[in-house]
Amino acid sequence: MDNRVEVHDFLTSRRARITPEQAGLPATGQRRVPGLRRGEVAALAGMSVEYYAKLERGSLAGVSAGVLDAIARALRLDDAERAHLMRLAQEANGSNALLRPSRRARQRTVRPSLQWSLDAITTPAIVVNNRADLLAANLLGRAMHSDVYADPTGVPNFARFTFLDSAARRFYPDWGLFADMTVANLRTAAGIDPHEKGLHDLVGELSTRSDEFRRRWGAHNVRIHGTGVKHFHHHVVGDLALAYESMELRAEPDLTMTIYAAEPDSPTAQALSLLASWAATTGDDNVPASDRQADAASGSPGRGQ
Repeated sequence: MDNRVEVHDFLTSRRARITPEQAGLPATGQRRVPGLRRGEVAALAGMSVEYYAKLERGSLAGVSAGVLDAIARALRLDDAERAHLMRLAQEANGSNALLRPSRRARQRTVRPSLQWSLDAITTPAIVVNNRADLLAANLLGRAMHSDVYADPTGVPNFARFTFLDSAARRFYPDWGLFADMTVANLRTAAGIDPHEKGLHDLVGELSTRSDEFRRRWGAHNVRIHGTGVKHFHHHVVGDLALAYESMELRAEPDLTMTIYAAEPDSPTAQALSLLASWAATTGDDNVPASDRQADAASGSPGRGQ
């Protein structure tokens, strides 16, 4: 991605969403575009409009942390957006290369010890990389995401599933929210490693095949995927309201483990018990053939076991 274009599009998109009233400014004169004017952002950040206009055109090289912080305050950036702006500035300075994940080949499988750890967890647990590939799961995680695993084209991917598979509209009762989060996660990953070819290819594919994805990608929203509650509708056990905790793996910095849990004695807890029974009954039927072949080749236990 072109860093200057990314900076311009990100800053203008943040500026466009803030009204003068929200910024504590009088709404005077006819406005040709939504949101704040450049001069208003410059005034809020305590700099000249010429200097802010230069920054908004993408010239972040050499900009101090104080100036970036002033812009972040003026544009009311949240923590994820502020971090994204800092990464764009680091990329402009060439220093972001020191912070990127190593350029080793992206794995499509996980270490056996990581799979063992997943299997020891008694609630649904999955491992995903920065481009939303579903790389590993425990038994309940695979059963819960059986629709995602149904993709016969290769490694299951949450972004492809969300935007290209009609089953996603059922699995995610609030599909729009999940679509927004999925794209924001990918946009955040692109800021962390803007030269990752697999992510570029995925974004290009989805932009070509999905108007919904293309519109959201153009919004330049980013987020921190950490904790919360997600709602699902599983085709076997019905509605699930699951709290989740996501954590980066220190040994694999481009991988994230997410663990789901139900409130004790809730309808979702009962549904998870049913899901566990279904998963135990169906066994390897929940595991794609490609995964079973990979397990056999590596000598590791089958993922359905």
